[in-house]
Amino acid sequence: MPDLRLIQPPFVALGPPGVAIRDRLKNVTAQDVQMLQLVGDHLGSLASRDLKTRCAAGLNHDNDHWAARKRALTEESSSRWAGSITKATHDQWALARRNQLAYLRSLEAAIRTITQRLSVPVGEKGSKEAPGGYRSAQEWFAKTRRLHLLQDRLTRLQADYQAGRVRVVRGGKRLLRNRHNLEAAQLTKTEWRARWRAERRFLQADGESGKRYGNETLRITPEGEISIKLPVPLAHLANARHGRYVLAARVSFPHRGEQWRDRITANQAVAYRIHEDVQRGRWYVTASWTIPAARTVPLESARGGGVISVDTNADHLAAWRLDAHGNPVGAPRRFDYDLTGTTAHRDAQVRHALIRLLHWAKRHDLAIAIEDLDFTAETTREKHGHRKWFRQLISGMPVRRLRNRLVAMAAELGIPIIAVDPAYTSKWGAQHWQHTLTTSRRPVTRHEAAAVAIGRRALGHPIRRRTAPPPARQSDEQGHRTVQAAPEAPRCEEPRPRILGPRTRSAPPGCGVNAGDQDAQHRSERPAEHAQLMLSP
Repeated sequence: MPDLRLIQPPFVALGPPGVAIRDRLKNVTAQDVQMLQLVGDHLGSLASRDLKTRCAAGLNHDNDHWAARKRALTEESSSRWAGSITKATHDQWALARRNQLAYLRSLEAAIRTITQRLSVPVGEKGSKEAPGGYRSAQEWFAKTRRLHLLQDRLTRLQADYQAGRVRVVRGGKRLLRNRHNLEAAQLTKTEWRARWRAERRFLQADGESGKRYGNETLRITPEGEISIKLPVPLAHLANARHGRYVLAARVSFPHRGEQWRDRITANQAVAYRIHEDVQRGRWYVTASWTIPAARTVPLESARGGGVISVDTNADHLAAWRLDAHGNPVGAPRRFDYDLTGTTAHRDAQVRHALIRLLHWAKRHDLAIAIEDLDFTAETTREKHGHRKWFRQLISGMPVRRLRNRLVAMAAELGIPIIAVDPAYTSKWGAQHWQHTLTTSRRPVTRHEAAAVAIGRRALGHPIRRRTAPPPARQSDEQGHRTVQAAPEAPRCEEPRPRILGPRTRSAPPGCGVNAGDQDAQHRSERPAEHAQLMLSP
């Protein structure tokens, strides 16, 4: 029997580190649009130049190099704009560096898998420890060619990583590649150019605590008035004092508007980003700020009254309520979502499913148990071979987006989120709970059984319903067989309570007088209760 991997203990997930809200700019005039495009294009060109300089520095970048970059940008913008550009460049380079390392690890894993499978005879079956050989000689030959391709790619990537070279595209690689295939992207040259310019504009500024309304570069008043500190080459276009341009458009932030007004009234830092949606012809502004890390509820307190356990799937959430002893309560519930269509539609579907789940948990004042999933290493073609449908199924599951949104939305309602290790939950849930919970009127799916397994693991109980009987005499002399309740649970080791009236159809009333007597148990060398009733006159 193969060794099972170590199961990590459950933990209460931390809340979100920050808040971001977005609203549409209303009543935008043609002059506002022209000014936003001028400022965004000018700062975008500076950001592109700074990113090129940062990538050329590679691993030799230090604080002196950063200061030199900022001084060069200040001459053509301002010190605050230069600080925002250099910080955004640093974040973009660091993200590309992390992605480069993740891709390098995936290539190494793919090469190890192919090498192992090529060393096995064609058609040989694999095991849980190692995959088997390839199905045919043709597939074996194709994988040898792919192995050489991946090795060459890995050699180049390792050289880039050691030298600190990253390849970043401001505006996105996907949009850049669409330029060479406009028909497949359903775009004209003019439409593509408009999207490309919009994505490469730079109109974002970090907040500053202690400054007026929390931001000196992009300032928004509590009434929604927006003013921009113009760069030096565009200062002659200002329509307000101190080289500022006040937009005619207004913003209100309906969602979390009170929190935002409280922050800017107290002059606390708020970062802003203005961007254009070319498809809709609209302009939006996003406000964001950090929040202090909230103290999480202790694990014992979070699972004291039971949990609502959730199993994440490609098209729905399977949920079941469990009491403190790990027993399912009521009927399972299913929260469907459709992940086809646009990104906005998929995001709305996920939010709608999570809102229904959170309202259910809020009504019962229970925590939510969910798997700590991460499928970044599970979608490779070498891991699952020809099972392309399975790779597509895993890739389509929004585990990271769903988990982040669930934690953020639950923090607003005060609902704790318990994250558990996902190992073997589906397999053991189907093995120990699916058949047991299935009735003639209510069949239980594998996903609902997995939800029970997740909840029991979050509560600290084993997933299996009963332990194996003692090996000696199959009796209780070596301990109790069941683990349905914890040893400290009340009345779990006491004799049966006295219940008035008959307990079965064949027993007359009054037979509960010996319910608390151990002699009433049907065991060897113990008088049975029914025998005593028969001897009574």
